[in-house]
Amino acid sequence: MRRLGPFLHDAWALTRPYWNSEERWRARLLLGVVVALNLLLVFMNVVLTYWQNAFYNTLQEKDWSAFINLLLLGGRGADGGFMPGFSVVAAAYIVVAVYALYLQQALQIRWRRWLTERYLGAWLGNRAYYRLSLADGATDNPDQRIAEDTRLFVDDTLTLGLGLIKSVVTFFSFIFVLWGLSGPLDVLGVNIPGYLVWVAIIYSLLGTWLAHLIGRRLIGLNFIKQRVEADFRFALVRLRENVEGVALHGGEPDEHRGLTGRFKTLMENWWAIMVTTKHLTFFTAGFSQVASIFPIIVAAPAYFAGKMQLGGLIQTSTAFGQVQGSLSWVVDHYQDLSEWRASVERLTGFERAIATAVASGDSGPRVYRHDGALTVQNLDLSLPGGRALLGNASASILPGESVLLTGASGSGKSTLFRALAGLWPFGSGTIHMPPEEQILFLPQRAYMPLGSLRRAVSYPRDASDFSDAEIVAALKAAGLERLVSRLDDEAAWERQLSGGEQQRLAIARALLLRPLWLFLDEATASLDPAAEEELYAKLKEALPGSSIISIAHRPAVAQFHDRHLLMKDGGLQEAPAA
Repeated sequence: MRRLGPFLHDAWALTRPYWNSEERWRARLLLGVVVALNLLLVFMNVVLTYWQNAFYNTLQEKDWSAFINLLLLGGRGADGGFMPGFSVVAAAYIVVAVYALYLQQALQIRWRRWLTERYLGAWLGNRAYYRLSLADGATDNPDQRIAEDTRLFVDDTLTLGLGLIKSVVTFFSFIFVLWGLSGPLDVLGVNIPGYLVWVAIIYSLLGTWLAHLIGRRLIGLNFIKQRVEADFRFALVRLRENVEGVALHGGEPDEHRGLTGRFKTLMENWWAIMVTTKHLTFFTAGFSQVASIFPIIVAAPAYFAGKMQLGGLIQTSTAFGQVQGSLSWVVDHYQDLSEWRASVERLTGFERAIATAVASGDSGPRVYRHDGALTVQNLDLSLPGGRALLGNASASILPGESVLLTGASGSGKSTLFRALAGLWPFGSGTIHMPPEEQILFLPQRAYMPLGSLRRAVSYPRDASDFSDAEIVAALKAAGLERLVSRLDDEAAWERQLSGGEQQRLAIARALLLRPLWLFLDEATASLDPAAEEELYAKLKEALPGSSIISIAHRPAVAQFHDRHLLMKDGGLQEAPAA
């Protein structure tokens, strides 16, 4: 883990953007109100210590009338002035405490919403999410960082920040009370004024130092905790999304071994946190218990000597506790601070990984957008490990022209499609592509977004862009008549539909969106030859002016294409039309 200075710099770098964003004035106003309410609570605590002084004096003096007055609306204080009653102060305290928490939570959710939108935009923008998936060594579980780490960061930043402000104000508010109550102390002939203040400071600083020595291991353990928890959760989700493949393979024992292995790692980290927390709790619990009686022990000689009344003793104890508690803020919140530091480290790492991924967009083949022909010039493609797939290739496809792309398995056909889409960073050369709004790529495994069937057919366009009649016509043309009554049903369509039906739905998507350039990467391979031929015929009929570029192997598909390109021996060559 890094030192405190760089860490605080990163924490501020994560915090500053929101307070300078388009929401800054509303956020600052809300924060100002929350801070003011918390300071008001400190003021009420100060008032309550003076109330305690007067109240316990009435007990010592057995003054029933003053006792009742101080419980209800108010009465004479220890200094002879008016003191509001406990019922008044307590009622006001409750109202202020409730709204301080309520408005703090409102600020938390607003900040978290802004931060979540920011990270989603950065993750999805420039296709950083895809580049992270290709070389994910810098960050793990981006979903967990967006969903969980942002929540922890916002909650802990506000809670700890407000707590620190409150502790500082409490310290300066009560230190004068404690100074006036404690009086001087002679030690070896040296007169020490306000000795209880110095005792509280030394006691708290010593406790903070010892708490850090005992609990500093929690910082690294909490960082690891977020990762292993996310790894275990991701493995469970991945199993849920691939239940059929696991079941058909009979892979339950292997999945069980993998899940229990991940949970074992989680459990080992948890035990390490438990042991460290146990040691820290031994210290903090003992520290707090001693602090509750220590000021009374120190002030007791003055009380028994008649220099202090019972109310003064109680007020001294409370003021000492407030000063000591504010100085011991780090001790009391060490566990929270370690978790906050872990969330800052993970979010900072996520931001840096996204920045690296975006910067990597400058690597790989250069893609230029324009109306006209699709051309590749001097194109080189390789795998992340360095194995070359394509070398110095050039080709051109005219608008409206259909081309079949074939080649042996592993020759790089799908990688070429990724390069055409501007996704592949491993290579060089120049690609001229049509504008993105004219293009639709259909991979072999059709993507089924969460939500209704209507959304799945319309993806990636908004479903409201199309009428029911248009969507129904596309489904019927793709051979999915049975689904037309389920447009608004929400289901896990990747499990509701067979592989062939999912590919039919993807073809329905192409028929609905009507792209000028359609790329199919074995997008009908799960269908029987007759169905595949029928769907290609419907595509050619429905999209007469569109270019269709297909990766396919069945001979029947070739008849729907004007040209045939073959990937072979690291080259791209024209093959005779079938």
